[in-house]
Amino acid sequence: MHVLGISGSLRKASWNSGLLRAAGELLPEGMSLEIVDLRDIPLYNQDHDGPNAPEAVIQLKQRIRAADALLIATPEYNGSMPGVLKNAIDWVSRPANDSPFSGKPLAIMGAGGISGTIRAQLALRQVAASINTFPLNRPQIQITRAWEKFDAEGNLTDEQSRQEIRAQLEALAAWTRRLRGE
Repeated sequence: MHVLGISGSLRKASWNSGLLRAAGELLPEGMSLEIVDLRDIPLYNQDHDGPNAPEAVIQLKQRIRAADALLIATPEYNGSMPGVLKNAIDWVSRPANDSPFSGKPLAIMGAGGISGTIRAQLALRQVAASINTFPLNRPQIQITRAWEKFDAEGNLTDEQSRQEIRAQLEALAAWTRRLRGE
């Protein structure tokens, strides 16, 4: 089972990119994780959509289409998901009748401040309904007080959080198999 990981942060020592790296260390047997970087995705412009899409967008669409499931780690900016993540979703989801998101299982995680990333995750769930992905409901990963759980390079050091990620990955594998009818 191949999972594509997407971080909604471009920051070098991003806690959310750190969550994906930790997930890569905690994969259940039979699961692989590929992490993509959104830094080369330009701002969405409908004039360059479809066959005129930038190469970085075309490659992201191909990777999403090839994945069995998605794992998105999102920070929370101003009570919602960051623009870089929403921008990538806007590019990839068009045209709607050929979106590689459609029908994909999705797990969501996030690391942030006092309230974790609950509002960003809710915003992402709302968008997920619009692009026809199927979010895993539980377990939820909302790492609060992230500055206490990551080192200076953005690596997750908190063992409880690592156990929660492991449980979410196992649940994502089961969810993906269920949606496939296995």
